[in-house]
Amino acid sequence: MSIDQNATLEQQINEFNAQLATQAPPQVVDQLSQHINTLIASSVEKNALKVGEKAPSFTLPDALGRQVSLAGLLQQGPVVVTFYRGEWCPYCNLQLHAYQQVLPQIKELGASLIAISPQTPDHSLSLSEKHDLAFPVLSDQGNKVARQFGLVYSIEEQTRTLLKSLGSDIPAFNGDESWELPVPGTFIISQDGTIRLTYADADYTHRLEPSALLDSLRTMSK
Repeated sequence: MSIDQNATLEQQINEFNAQLATQAPPQVVDQLSQHINTLIASSVEKNALKVGEKAPSFTLPDALGRQVSLAGLLQQGPVVVTFYRGEWCPYCNLQLHAYQQVLPQIKELGASLIAISPQTPDHSLSLSEKHDLAFPVLSDQGNKVARQFGLVYSIEEQTRTLLKSLGSDIPAFNGDESWELPVPGTFIISQDGTIRLTYADADYTHRLEPSALLDSLRTMSK
């Protein structure tokens, strides 16, 4: 599918959804829609850490196995932490590519950016290379950190079968049989460890716009 890279992230996602609706089998589109509705009904995103709460400390390996700690990054400035589902997720790919585009502005505002998923380092490396990502892509196997941020849910049986049929074998990507994923969520953490922005949406087709991310960082820098 061809997507206009100059459009906003929301526009790119809408464009992808329109192409998916015309190119994928109707039953696949219906099942994916049902899965999203199930997630929305569960209100799983309400468990996410809130603005004003302290972010849990963590250290995770990047795509090359190097250990990256939140505490170390906070010594340099605010940190943007975004949780994504995996390289198999087209919405995650669109989001991370869009965030890469604004990485220079994020750095100009004194902040750093990291992306976290439950997939293995090998798959993180594949995604990082595919999009030429210049920020750390960390592996949170077992969703230990995502659980601390209140984002983890289990995929229902019907959707597991569907994802496998589409080539998205989550256990193979994540290296475990849990079929657990994080709700896509983005947090801005100030240097004292306080969460200054929380964005989490059970509808995984919704993502925080890069412009909104930058606006929050600008507000913090005043």
